[in-house]
Amino acid sequence: MELSKIDNFGINEQTPKQIVAELDKHIVGQDDAKRSVAIALRNRWRSRQLSDDMRDDVIPKNILMIGSTGVGKTEIARRLAKLVKAPFIKVEATKFTEVGYVGRDVESIIRDLAQTSVRMVRAQRTEEVKEKAAKMATERLLDILVPEPKRAQSPLGKLFGNAEETTVEETPTDDKKPGREFVRKRLEAGKLENEVIELEVADSAKPMVGMFSGSSLEGMGDNLQDMIGSLIPKRFKKRKVTVEAARKILEQEEAEKLIDMEEVGETAIKLAEHSGIVFLDEIDKVAVKGSSSGPDVSREGVQRDILPIVEGSTVMTKYGPVKTDHILFIAAGAFHTAKPSDLIPELQGRFPIRVELKSLQKEDFEKILTEPQNALIKQYKALLATEGLTLEFKADAIDHLAEMAFNVNEQMEDIGARRLHTLLEKLLEEISFDAPEMAKEGKTDVIIDAEYVDKRLKDIAKNTDLSQFIL
Repeated sequence: MELSKIDNFGINEQTPKQIVAELDKHIVGQDDAKRSVAIALRNRWRSRQLSDDMRDDVIPKNILMIGSTGVGKTEIARRLAKLVKAPFIKVEATKFTEVGYVGRDVESIIRDLAQTSVRMVRAQRTEEVKEKAAKMATERLLDILVPEPKRAQSPLGKLFGNAEETTVEETPTDDKKPGREFVRKRLEAGKLENEVIELEVADSAKPMVGMFSGSSLEGMGDNLQDMIGSLIPKRFKKRKVTVEAARKILEQEEAEKLIDMEEVGETAIKLAEHSGIVFLDEIDKVAVKGSSSGPDVSREGVQRDILPIVEGSTVMTKYGPVKTDHILFIAAGAFHTAKPSDLIPELQGRFPIRVELKSLQKEDFEKILTEPQNALIKQYKALLATEGLTLEFKADAIDHLAEMAFNVNEQMEDIGARRLHTLLEKLLEEISFDAPEMAKEGKTDVIIDAEYVDKRLKDIAKNTDLSQFIL
């Protein structure tokens, strides 16, 4: 299939500035990382404008994000997944083992990407046939609500299937259901939505073949399940459902009949190959510092297995072979105990763009608390509003919280923005617990100021031994 046939998939029309602006709504700071990601996405669009010969040679420039935990690496990936119109998966490098060990093999990354791609294409194809499927579902509903008159068969016809049979239509009586068109009008007007009907649906239970799960043979397990599923004939069961629920079931069934799954699989493979994005988190956990032995023996093996996937190879999936040459890989790690140079040299060379995410300062904590679209303070206000409480944070309280989070991170482990979750939970613990009773007593206005923050957190923050356990 030509690439032009999937041009409506996998390409973001946003400029780098627009992509950064979208990420700014949710992530504070880390401008270098946002710019690198935005350029990588825009280069996808640029490569589509090139001639076929040159496009094959322009490979994505993979990105390595380096920064301590809680500074926004995973959040960038999460927001990117919602932003891009391409198959996107996030995986942890620590979940994989080298070939020969019990656990997931790295090729399952590409199998998962192919599965994500199929879901995307299938959803798009379902949307395309939505109207037609809805009409067909309506006809099937009418067949159930207004069944065709039964045809009486002669005894000879029953005995000999091919014999000429005499058919006698039953004469409809006055107490029969009203005409098809009358019911159609009532159906379209939504007057029959709560009527209960009996519907025959395919039993979705699949044969259980779990012996391969969790091993390097998991791909074989998937294929075996598909093979057994295709050999066993579909079973049907009767369900009593409302017309509203039946319509959804029938629309889905009719849409599946209209979709060519072979075409979906082919398109999905091309989409994964040319637009797929893999976010490989915790890459530093498979880096080997110096010589390694004992339980960490497979770490370097995982790197060696990841290498061919990143540099370009062909992985077999149940939808067909997937070439990984043009898949964009974004790796991230804290690199506290290891350095990027501890990765094997070949893997280092496959991540030419290095971005260092900076540790958060006091000003960053203030912005994180208030500025993002669903900032932490906005979340707590919304949660307590469900109990009838109005929560208000004074400016001095926000300043105090930000300073406290920065100081605790300085004195102990730097866990970035996650420190704010701990501080806020401890700060609002009493209010959250007493909220229902406070609302009943009419104490609905709750004001958090610097004095209240000190009262709840000062002693814990000052006592280093205590804060190690609580904060």
